[in-house]
Amino acid sequence: MTTTQIKGPVTRSERALAPDLTRGAMLLFIALANAANFAFRGQPGLDPTPYGLERVVNFGMSALIDSRAYPVFAIMFGYGLVQIWRRQGDAARRVLLRRNTALIVFGLAHATLLYFGDFLGAYGIVGVLCTLLLLKRGDKFHRLILWLWGLQTLYAVLLAVFTLSTASAGDATLVNTPNPSLSASSYAASIADRLAEWPLHTATVLGFVIIVWLGIWAARHRILENPAQHRTLLRRTAIGGLSLSILGGLPYALISAGWLHVDAATVDAMSFVHALTGEYGGPGYVALFGLLATRITAGNRLAAPVVALGQRSLSGYLFQSVAWVALFSPWALGLEGTYTAVVAAVAVWLISVTVAQRMSAAGYRGPAETLLRRITYRTAR
Repeated sequence: MTTTQIKGPVTRSERALAPDLTRGAMLLFIALANAANFAFRGQPGLDPTPYGLERVVNFGMSALIDSRAYPVFAIMFGYGLVQIWRRQGDAARRVLLRRNTALIVFGLAHATLLYFGDFLGAYGIVGVLCTLLLLKRGDKFHRLILWLWGLQTLYAVLLAVFTLSTASAGDATLVNTPNPSLSASSYAASIADRLAEWPLHTATVLGFVIIVWLGIWAARHRILENPAQHRTLLRRTAIGGLSLSILGGLPYALISAGWLHVDAATVDAMSFVHALTGEYGGPGYVALFGLLATRITAGNRLAAPVVALGQRSLSGYLFQSVAWVALFSPWALGLEGTYTAVVAAVAVWLISVTVAQRMSAAGYRGPAETLLRRITYRTAR
């Protein structure tokens, strides 16, 4: 019997600042998106007939958050795969397969107990595929992802131009696609609904492998470990990615705010362009926080709590779902509405930041991270 040596997880002193800062800050965007989903019992979680400041909230959510926050975590997931692969050496494949299998189980539990819109299971599936098919490939192969993003960019631009040129005036509004689990009359009924919703949701989001792959490419070049050495690339990516993301989502954002009036077919077409161009928010926001990381240190008084949450992002993500179930479920507090969702999202994020900082001061990793690491790094024989 032979033993394969597995190194433990990285220590706090070994962690790069930019990834943790990015995860911690972007959990606020995830909170805003998911709280709104719960508050309106469906997607996209926006008031179809906004009034007053609700118009501004709808516009901001559509232009900056919806379909623009999750790609950040997809990139960071791919980045993390390479970091683990590099650290573990010969044991990397076994460690990653174990970790990603655990994420699938975590996702099933999360979806069953709390929220159908789980991404953990999809991350686990994509992580297994990347471990088996992508991580061992060379630089020449991984340059393919840049070509794929280039082709997708051309397609997105042409599609946006075509959609705008064929737009028709009308009086259609956004329609929230209902999620039965969010409006269930009891917790037991919500579990049954989520068990039916989660597999479909997971299947529809697996396409984000193209975003994860971009994170793999970035990690191979250690862009976020050494952001100061990649300022030019980060600056161009932040400007280009966020510009494409915002401009591509602008027509849909204007519709969601009630400032642009078109027919139903145009709403659907602009919704698709909005979702497609939202992928560019991933590299855009990651690059933006990478640049920010070059100007601060890990001990920065304002940044430290956000970084602490980023180091416990899995626990923070699950904590949010617990909060949404308690606050918005009809059988619980049953809260609803635009303003309530925004206030709840900000409050829950601030609470998680505060708790994460106290955990950091006490040297405690976080419950979800602790469990995942125990599963991932046990002795392999």
